[in-house]
Amino acid sequence: MRKLRKLFLAAIMIVGFNLSTQAQEVAHINISELIPAMPESKAAQAELTKMQEKFKGEMETMQKDFETKLKKYQAEAATAGDALNETRGKEMEEMQTRFQMFQENARQELGKKELALSEPILTKAQQAIHKVARAKGYKYVFDSSIGSGVILADGPDLMADVKKELKLN
Repeated sequence: MRKLRKLFLAAIMIVGFNLSTQAQEVAHINISELIPAMPESKAAQAELTKMQEKFKGEMETMQKDFETKLKKYQAEAATAGDALNETRGKEMEEMQTRFQMFQENARQELGKKELALSEPILTKAQQAIHKVARAKGYKYVFDSSIGSGVILADGPDLMADVKKELKLN
């Protein structure tokens, strides 16, 4: 009975030691806070904003052209004749279709550009996180951003060290 008790206590000590060792192997970082702090992210956002403004200007021009023609055609509809009105109607439909296609293409181009700009930023952040985590001996690093699935983040926060690695401080 005593041997069983000693064996049980030894098992509890080993499990407790393993749990405390595992707790030291885990850290966290809020990636949604880190990425916007990087200068590359700010430059990428500025580039995307510039591209959005360009598309917005082109869409506004297309919209104004459409409205101008529509008003002109509506004013002349009573005297233009059926054949001309039908031709103008088709032209207006084609303009509207071109506008919708332009909007869709603009969205796609913005999405591609955002992906192309964000990939190197994310890669750089991940490399810095890996380097800091390995240097500090952490085997697991969780993203503590809101909605990332981490419920409690009381362990070591690598944010300061990663920012130092990225020379953000």
